[in-house]
Amino acid sequence: MRFPSPLTPATLIRRYKRFLADVALPSGEVIVAHVANPGAMLGLAEPGTRAWLSRSDSKTRSLPWSIELVEVGGGLVGINTAHPNRLVAEALAAGTIGPLAGYDTIRREVRYGTRSRVDFLLSAAGRPDAYVEVKNVHLLRQPRRAEFPDSVTARGARHLAELAAMKAAGHRAAMLYLVQRGDAEGFALARDLDPAYAAAFDLARAAGVEMLAYQCRISTEEIVVTTPLPVLE
Repeated sequence: MRFPSPLTPATLIRRYKRFLADVALPSGEVIVAHVANPGAMLGLAEPGTRAWLSRSDSKTRSLPWSIELVEVGGGLVGINTAHPNRLVAEALAAGTIGPLAGYDTIRREVRYGTRSRVDFLLSAAGRPDAYVEVKNVHLLRQPRRAEFPDSVTARGARHLAELAAMKAAGHRAAMLYLVQRGDAEGFALARDLDPAYAAAFDLARAAGVEMLAYQCRISTEEIVVTTPLPVLE
């Protein structure tokens, strides 16, 4: 996924109300930017953090600026949770995600379960349909160990239960954790941050839901899904 125009560097002053941040542009002007991330962003929203912004020309947007990336420890981290599904769609089309390759039809946002839409439904003749949910991962508290979630997510736990139900119905089901940072060598659950999600994860995995983690290569020009990461727990 290439950014449609060059990103603008900025300095984070503060994040507030989850979806808003005050940032300083190189000119010194302070603006309000949209933060497309409902999570806690632990370690990624400290005052003084270098950020990279996109600007929209849409007349319907109240905030034209959005934070796309932050720079932590010398590396870039993608924090825009609107991007993972687009990134995974490109990777599925390119066959980058090996366990999910070889399907003829890729559909998005298909209704399933009780009140959800699955991120991807993959179909091919002679193969069971594959229900795939995608979660954005940007938390890293220990060296080289990406974690999810970074805050309580009842919705995420529900998705795991619904994937388990699809598996019980005879379909494939997979949870894909997309790590939007390049300094991780493995993926694990942040069990202490959301024990209920961890319990749902364990139940879903025991039911046959496939747990996949993939890393991204990130620059200020593009984000690309690259290689699998081991799921450590």
